[in-house]
Amino acid sequence: MGKDMQPAAVSIPTQVVMPQTEPQFKDKEAKTINGFIGLLIHLSLSVFNILLLATGPGALLLIITGPIWLVLWNSYVIVNPNEAVVTQFFGRYVSTLKTEGFRFFFNPLYSKSKISFKINNFESSKLKVNDVNANPIDIAAVVVWRVYDAAEAMFEVENYGHYVQIQSEAALREMATKYPYDAIEEKDIGGITLSSHQDEIAKQLQQSVEARLARAGIQVLEARISYLAYSTEIAQAMLRRQQASAVVAARREIVDGAVGMVELALQQLSTKGIIELDEDKKATMVSNLLVVLCSETDTTPVVNTGTLYQ
Repeated sequence: MGKDMQPAAVSIPTQVVMPQTEPQFKDKEAKTINGFIGLLIHLSLSVFNILLLATGPGALLLIITGPIWLVLWNSYVIVNPNEAVVTQFFGRYVSTLKTEGFRFFFNPLYSKSKISFKINNFESSKLKVNDVNANPIDIAAVVVWRVYDAAEAMFEVENYGHYVQIQSEAALREMATKYPYDAIEEKDIGGITLSSHQDEIAKQLQQSVEARLARAGIQVLEARISYLAYSTEIAQAMLRRQQASAVVAARREIVDGAVGMVELALQQLSTKGIIELDEDKKATMVSNLLVVLCSETDTTPVVNTGTLYQ
């Protein structure tokens, strides 16, 4: 017999369930009337019940009108400014009432939940992340947000306040890893950095947070970095590196300026014919001028009272 034949593996196609991207619930305008009109209807029913009670045969109708009069007390609701009332009918979403004031529902069996549309602030804790150059940094942000769709905020997420916290910190972590803290590396010069481009970073952070919170019916009004620093373990090293880079940049500016001044001096002397210098004297003059212009301390000039060739 030959070698045992292994059965060929059969791939079973699996159905991939894609997560829903569109919210299932959107605000629907509630149908209500002015609460004082509803109160007038309620009082009229009260008078009718009293009349039924006064008449013997009609008192049997109180079995119907009495419970109606009682449950109508659940039809009233007061909506404050920047507030919405979400109604449900035995667990099924019905509508959202955004009209402020004293309102009356025709169906007294609706259950009501209030959602605030007021502006909220969330300040994240200090997060330790690595920037694009793998330098550990501490970063925090402030997010200004408000609910604009009560149905989404109530039914799409478990707790929209906690959802704002988690998603804001996730967006902050993601953004911090895309950019350098500062333009220390040569490849980062001229690009966007976390420390020097606050407006661009804030705009991108706001867009990222808003995209994450849109499903929960939340609008992001502003998002901005509130704290940014190197982590303590590398803070001193990075400070020395920044100082060294600043010194090198300053020296480069000084040298560029000194070379320009020497070039201008030689050009003026040659153009105006003040003095004729050979190559050796030009080299000596250039050397002396560069020493004077580029020196970190004050230089003491030596006055030559003889000829140039002494």
